[in-house]
Order: sequence, then structure tokens, then C-alpha cells
Amino acid sequence: MTALLGNIRVLDLSRILSGPWATQMLADFGADVIKVERPGAGDDVRHQGAPLNDRDGRPTSDRSVFLALNRNKRSIAIDMATPDGHQLIRRLAETADVVVENFKAGDLKRYGLDEASLRAINPRLVYCSISGFGQTGPYSALPGYDLVFQAMSGLMSLTGVPDGQPGAGPQRTGYPISDTTAGFYACIGILAALHHRDTVSGEGQYIDLAMLDAQVAAMSSMAMSYVVAGVMPQRVGIRSQLTCPYQDFDCADGQVMIAVGNDKQFQQLCTAVIGRPELATDPRYADTPLRVAHRDSLVPVIADILRGNTVDHWMARLRAANVPAGPINRFDQVLADPQIQHRGLLQQVPHTLAGSMPIIGNPLQFSATPVVHRTGPPLLGEHTAEVLRELLDLEDDDIAALQAQGVIEQQAAGDQP
Repeated sequence: MTALLGNIRVLDLSRILSGPWATQMLADFGADVIKVERPGAGDDVRHQGAPLNDRDGRPTSDRSVFLALNRNKRSIAIDMATPDGHQLIRRLAETADVVVENFKAGDLKRYGLDEASLRAINPRLVYCSISGFGQTGPYSALPGYDLVFQAMSGLMSLTGVPDGQPGAGPQRTGYPISDTTAGFYACIGILAALHHRDTVSGEGQYIDLAMLDAQVAAMSSMAMSYVVAGVMPQRVGIRSQLTCPYQDFDCADGQVMIAVGNDKQFQQLCTAVIGRPELATDPRYADTPLRVAHRDSLVPVIADILRGNTVDHWMARLRAANVPAGPINRFDQVLADPQIQHRGLLQQVPHTLAGSMPIIGNPLQFSATPVVHRTGPPLLGEHTAEVLRELLDLEDDDIAALQAQGVIEQQAAGDQP
């Protein structure tokens, strides 16, 4: 079966998170993603997170953050700082449809690996640069990580406990959301540019994506209240600013989130779940704006009732009444949930050192061209010789000479612990 992107080759010059997240999605769709890494060290996130054990239970050099971002790819280790190294990458770019990089603005120009240089030799190339602040503007040369963009975008101003309550203050999200948001936008942009190339222009184009821009754009549903009406969104903790009850509640043995979005759901909550039908007819709670205005009297009544029984008890009643709700799960509970298991999000893929390893799979389910989790994340330089033979027609002697000069690195399974 032909994969969605089975005819597309991606030269992945990115590292850390935003770029690898985008290229992993392209790899899941069947693209041949060739990940270029530094000899000896590789992608920085190879050294972040919990280690993967090999077949004998011994920890390997690869860690969980890298493993989450790099399945279905081939790794080649090339020192792009050397003349021979960046010349190899230029030759690989001639064979590619897409280049993705997330270096600081302008960094790759010194190696002749910038957009203008590579598109001069391959006009069909779609070249995507992901940077903190974009390729232009007063901050374009500055470095930045996810936490900076969560702060600058306004996201942290909306996240955390409201002022005047215990623990008040801005908070970061529990994962690097600015990186993944940028990765999603990058993938969408690349697919759109490929479609335009193949159906309209015959040529590729340049995509300049800033992580700060992506995070601001992703929050437009909140930011637009200020844009159109000058109303500043407030930090309200878990609860919603727009509807009520829409927040966490303590139960006897855990917590649930209840997300009432309309009047019918509120009526069901009152009558079929908590047994307080008089709340549904109370004029103070007659519609969503009124419930938001009177949340301080409504929420404590609901909270007092829910504390009296278990999460399972209330979830059964909430689901039977079609009131949107869910338990606040730990990851062990997430992966044990029958819905998650039914959807097949936990998958196994082959891995050179471990034999096989679990992954959180791609959530997209295509009817005709399903996502295939073909291979686990590669070892550093695992495919260097293979790719150089296949795409550049290098002979074994050429590859051995490049390795002896430190330009490339080729690792086999036995080279890592």
C-alpha cells in the first residue's frame, strides 16, 4: 500500500523538539526522513529523560525525549562544520523535497545550507525554518526556548491560580507546548507548500515560522476578546472564563473535571447526576452567563455533593446523563483507559538495541492509507553509510575515508551500551 507521503524525502536538519516533532509527523505519513546529527553527540535530546533499556535490561544511551520525537526516521551523523560535511548535506538536499531546520536565524548561511543556497540548486525544495522569533524583526537574532515563548505570548498570563488565592501566579503548561504548536504549524505549512508545488507552480518555497508567532496565533480564541473589545482575559485556574460549572471537583478518592457547555447539560447534571433538580430551575442559574456570574454560590453546592462518593461512582452517572466529564488521570491510568486501549494509541515498534519498544502512536486514523509505525527511533548515525550509498552513490572506500577524517560517523548496534 502506497503511503500518503511515500514519494517525499525530507532532509531534517532540526534538533531538540519543534522541528523533530514536525518531521516525525511527516515520517508517520510515509516520508523518507533523513535526520542529520552531529557525530559523537547527536541531537541534544538524546540525553534528556528516562533511558531505554536494551534486550538484556541494561540502560542504553537513548532517552525518552528523543524516543518520543524521532520514530520512522533514518539517522546520519555528519559534521556540517567541515567543508566535506556541508558539501555532503548540499548533495543530499538535491535529492530532497523538504528541508526542515531550527537553527538561530542566519546560522546555516555560513555553511551554504540556508534557503537561498539550497533552493538555488533544487528549486522544487520546500524549505522550512523554525526559529524562536522568526527570520526578521528586532528579536530575530535572539535565542529562546519554550518557557520564554509561553511567557511572551501571554499564555502564562492565562495559566495558573487567580490572584488572591493560595498559590496564585502565572504557571507554565506541563509540557513544552510552544515547541509542539510550532511543530504542528510547520507540518501543516510544509504539506500546503508541497501541494502548491505539485499542483500549481512546480516550484518549492520558503516557510519562515517563529515559535512566538505560532504560540500567539494558537491562542487567538482567547486573545480576540482583547483584539475586538479591549477585554483582557484573566487567569482563572482550571475553571472556564466562559461557562460554569467547567472545572475540577474533588471526589472521595480522586478528582473529576466537569465541563458543562450548555443549559441542557446543566439540567442533566442537576437532575440526573447530583439529585438537585431545584438548581436547574433556580433563576440565578438559568443560562450560561448567569451561571458564570453566580459561580461563587453554585460551585460550592456541587462540590460538597461530589466529595461524598468516588470517581467511578460519579463518572458512571455523568456518562449515563451525557454530561461531559472525565477523571483527572495519571499516565498509568491514561494508558489503562479502555477508550485509549481501543483506539490503539500505545504501539510497539522495532528498535535496534531493545528489540522492540513502546511508543505513543500517531492519533490520525486514515481509512485508505493508515499510519504505519515502521521503525523505532534510530541510533546516532545508524544509517549514515546506507544513505550515502543509496542517495549519493558513494563507495565503501569513500565512506571509510570520510569516517577516518571525522566528517561522518557510522554506528552499529554494538557501538552503544
